[in-house]
Amino acid sequence: MLKLPRPSRNALMTALGISLIAGTVIAQAVPTEPIVWDKRRLDQLDRNVRKLERAIFQRNSNGQPFLMEPDPEVVALQGRVGGVDRRLADVEATLQRMNGDIERLTIDLENMKTENGRLRTRLGESEARLTTLETRAREEAELNAPVVANSPTGTAAGDLAAANRLLSANPARGERALETVILTWPEEEESRIANVRLGDLRLEDEDAAGAVPYFAAALRGWPTAGWAPETTIKLAEALEAEDQSTDACIALREFRTRYGTGAPAALTSRAQAVRTSAGCR
Repeated sequence: MLKLPRPSRNALMTALGISLIAGTVIAQAVPTEPIVWDKRRLDQLDRNVRKLERAIFQRNSNGQPFLMEPDPEVVALQGRVGGVDRRLADVEATLQRMNGDIERLTIDLENMKTENGRLRTRLGESEARLTTLETRAREEAELNAPVVANSPTGTAAGDLAAANRLLSANPARGERALETVILTWPEEEESRIANVRLGDLRLEDEDAAGAVPYFAAALRGWPTAGWAPETTIKLAEALEAEDQSTDACIALREFRTRYGTGAPAALTSRAQAVRTSAGCR
């Protein structure tokens, strides 16, 4: 056995205090009131330490060295504390891994939100294009359907005015409305005016061949309305442009016979230009 050297008084007091405190902690299953270390208790502790010191010195002098063996309960407690420390370290490592996982999940979530935003934008664009295509399909179906008699306003004048307004917003629908006026009111003056307007639209599109039948329908019976003289010149110009010089000359003769007297100089000049171009006699 190991023989300890003569300990100092302070060391012995410290060892005794630790032993007493450790023994008290282990022995007591239920916590007690804390000890108040006043002067009386400190003096008593000093006397006890002195007695213990004398006893230890006496044993050492008699060849019976004093051995301080660890208390088994203290050793067990230390082992349990070490286990708790290891478990705490494991918990800390687990928390660190969980924090890393949470951080990665947060980044993934943000990326998913961004991707979802892009997908929503693309979906909105696709829906808008689909709506446009559906609208176009409906319009084309309506425009390609046969024209039938129909009066939205109940009068020829009202239908013609509505068709002219529609031309500004939707030319294709406006032209169809003019066709409807012609079919619904064939004997009315508005039907002739609708034919003139459709002929003008064909000339704007540089479609002289398409303008001819509209002008001809408007001039059926050679009306005396104020628009008739100029429409006759337009018919002659369209016929000449389509190399139908004979028909152009016939239209010019009708102009001279029916509208020549008192016709504006501008119309007379246009008629003469077509006559020369068509080689009319």
